[in-house]
Amino acid sequence: MGMGQLPCSRHLAWPLLGTCAFTLLATAALMAHILQRDFTVVPREWSGLSQGLEEANQAHSRGPEHAPESRSRPGPVPTQCDVPPNSRFDCAPEAAITQEQCEACGCCYIPAQHGAQGPRMGQPWCFFPPSYPSYRLENLTATQMGYTATLTRAAPTFFPKDILTLRLEVLMETESRLHFTIKDPANKRYEVPLETPHVHSRTLAPLYSVEFSQEPFGVVVRRKLDGRVLLNTTVAPLFFTDQFLQLSTTLPTPYVVGLAEHLSPLMLSTNWTKITLWNRDMAPEPGVNLYGSHPFYLVLEDGGSAHGVFLLNSNAMDVVLQPSPALSWRTTGGILDVYVFLGPEPKSVVRQYLAVVGYPSMPPYWGLGFHLCRWGYSSTAIVRQVVENMTRAGFPLDVQWNDLDYMDGRRDFTFNKDGFEDFPAMVQELHQGGRRYVMLVDPAISSTGPAGSYRPYDEGLRRGVFIINATGQPLIGKVWPGASAFPDFTSPETQSWWQDMVAEFHSQVPFDGMWIDMNEPSNFVKGSEVGCPDNELENPPYVPGVAGGTLRAATICASSRQHLSSHYDLHNLYGLTEAIASHRALVMARGTRPFVISRSTFASHGRYAGHWTGDVWSSWEQLALSVPATLLFNLLGVPLVGADICGFLGNTSEELCVRWTQLGAFYPFMRNHNSLDSLPQEPYRFSATAQEAMRKAFTLRYALLPYLYTLFQRAHVSGETVARPLFLEFPQDPHTWTVDRQLLWGEALLITPVLEPGKTEVTGYLPAGTWYNLQTVSMDALGSLPPPSPTPLKSVIHSQGQWVMLPAPLDTINLHLRGGYIIPFQGPSLTTTESRKQPMALVVALSSSGDAQGELFWDDGESLGVLEHGAYTLVIFLAKNNTVVNKLVHVASEGAGLQLRKVTVLGVATAPQQVLSNGVPVSNFTYSPDTKILDIPVSLFMGEHFLISWS
Repeated sequence: MGMGQLPCSRHLAWPLLGTCAFTLLATAALMAHILQRDFTVVPREWSGLSQGLEEANQAHSRGPEHAPESRSRPGPVPTQCDVPPNSRFDCAPEAAITQEQCEACGCCYIPAQHGAQGPRMGQPWCFFPPSYPSYRLENLTATQMGYTATLTRAAPTFFPKDILTLRLEVLMETESRLHFTIKDPANKRYEVPLETPHVHSRTLAPLYSVEFSQEPFGVVVRRKLDGRVLLNTTVAPLFFTDQFLQLSTTLPTPYVVGLAEHLSPLMLSTNWTKITLWNRDMAPEPGVNLYGSHPFYLVLEDGGSAHGVFLLNSNAMDVVLQPSPALSWRTTGGILDVYVFLGPEPKSVVRQYLAVVGYPSMPPYWGLGFHLCRWGYSSTAIVRQVVENMTRAGFPLDVQWNDLDYMDGRRDFTFNKDGFEDFPAMVQELHQGGRRYVMLVDPAISSTGPAGSYRPYDEGLRRGVFIINATGQPLIGKVWPGASAFPDFTSPETQSWWQDMVAEFHSQVPFDGMWIDMNEPSNFVKGSEVGCPDNELENPPYVPGVAGGTLRAATICASSRQHLSSHYDLHNLYGLTEAIASHRALVMARGTRPFVISRSTFASHGRYAGHWTGDVWSSWEQLALSVPATLLFNLLGVPLVGADICGFLGNTSEELCVRWTQLGAFYPFMRNHNSLDSLPQEPYRFSATAQEAMRKAFTLRYALLPYLYTLFQRAHVSGETVARPLFLEFPQDPHTWTVDRQLLWGEALLITPVLEPGKTEVTGYLPAGTWYNLQTVSMDALGSLPPPSPTPLKSVIHSQGQWVMLPAPLDTINLHLRGGYIIPFQGPSLTTTESRKQPMALVVALSSSGDAQGELFWDDGESLGVLEHGAYTLVIFLAKNNTVVNKLVHVASEGAGLQLRKVTVLGVATAPQQVLSNGVPVSNFTYSPDTKILDIPVSLFMGEHFLISWS
């Protein structure tokens, strides 16, 4: 850490030494209390809570920072500085300062040995001694939901506008969810307008205990089962000023995931890592704030338990991870609104988080097919040719997209009359071929035309839908169409206007979904065409580590006004609010399940839309990092996610594109898209060998779509993940915790892609259990599925939890089916419209004890309210004692007639002498003593009871 200016000297008019001296006086006055290290435990009984606080031992204690008063007496150098390096909390979080400045503020100054500067933080040189004063807890009172208390601070900090009296409310909402807030009781502050559950009485059997430290104030949350501390906010001072709030906690282990969106491995580094949340148009690169903000983390604990923490705050923030391990939230506004989820299993933590922010929406079936786009499809003739080329080459294509090219002057809700004169007819032709169409829609609305020339802007002005500047006029920035205004999607009038614009354009061009881009919102000028005012919102006392150094960089002015608050508060919600408006507009315009893909996201995004990971480069590094990105968004309740296959920026190579297509076939959202100035990369552009390898991956995806669709239904109704990391299924195996180059589809299918050039083998981790190689399974009864590999392959691996080297020639992505599970397959076609009509098969992967289970969800693929109306079929499959049966949970016309043509049983130890289907002998079954695979041709219906047995 080098020389620099102390934050308090920049933000306050008072002399540095006097300010810090006052803090030291306050420290001395409170030292007696702090050195007692009072640790108060909330009693198990309700009686007597308001009469006092019980004392207990406390592991750590901390206090606040500096104080703004016009005092000039310098204070002594602190004497209690023997804090372990990894447990030091930064006393100057915004700037490097000198030893004199640090010690004058009563902080400890010990230079770190490395002294390096760069994108990664180092340990702080200036840090809090254990004796800093903080808020004091008073008047702890039991309530119907938990507790309330008052927090008071005697010594203000060096940040302006301290709030010296706070209200703590602790809500014991469910047995696995604790919720607490810290607010200003005297003044209403901005709170995130997210709909969250309301509970009216406290849980009677929580999995947690809550303890309070009186002075310095802190909250400690323990897991009752083993006493493990999950949250301990006593380790560093609580800050609560108008524009700087800080809350720190210990972590039980350094295994932390979450805090999207960033380009990194799935497991975050706790080695002095700063993660900034402030949505930004930025091609993904490590160490910078990207398109989305999700202030939620999940921690894996020793033994396989897990917990999660969600800070419901949308202001610009930094989250700092340090090796002790510990975590600090530093946010620039709002309140502290904290949820703690007890799990205890990692997948339970995810469900509990989604119970607060919302379960994912159910996508239309066609949305799970292959999507194709390119910036540069400059006419309907080119689009038609692309679709024809895909068909001729035998590649499935469900959804054709267009980037900016279709627009007139790059303006929303228009199409140009040069290359796209017959645009509506083109979309209708796609529909006639069983395909769908999605187009780009940016939020920025062109403001350059004369009055009356562009209805979206004219009508928007009339209805007052745009974000306004300090003068009350629409803020004008610059985006693709040039000068542009920005709709305020927090306004009900804007949502109504957006619905009208979508419906009017849909009446001309019957599109099927919306691709909402540039919605951080992105701006090609800083703030606006005339800059931004010089005020505290544009220049806050603390600026998180945002790319560009200011909140206005690549976006609009923070001080601009929206219906619900300032953009300073609402910036991170812009993409979410546009996604909500677009979701509703599509429901109104089409009357079917909406399909929205958005670049910018916030917590709860999955309720309304999916996400693609933005402008990734065509590189092996970004191919590999797309796996943890996909897994992370599934943990955050956004399962409809994927990266641009083969990369968006730069030119792909043939090998890279093959490997990316193989992985992309197992993104929940599968789209190939690239940039105007990159070489075209449609699958048919490559050699015959490459095309065959890609075609094999496409075919596998389309055959597995019934299973994928069933996973989405479980995510929608139960808060499960679709693509998931191995640790979610195997949390008690620590080897799985850091695996992020493989992914699971649901519980049953393990995908091990090749992520490096020149490789014909790949190392994968197989958790303990039986794993069947799907390459050895023949699906010839279903039509054009790839045949089993001619190379001798190991059909089954009985793993003890081990790394395995797997053959992976260019045409192969390794797929392993987990013993104990049954998954449905369906004959593939070039569109889901056709594939949904094909016969089905079941692959039964027996466990070591000879049993297995699975399920199939089916509906018409696009209607709203199918669960409420009962317009669906849900079938459970069970295998045990040499039999496979189905259990009809619910049967409707959709799904009842699905044909079952084949049942393949994996792991049949000995050759059967007889096979029966509903009591009728099956004479043409086959059995391989080498692979232990039993193939049973049948002629059954999914919606009717069946029993298949072998003996």
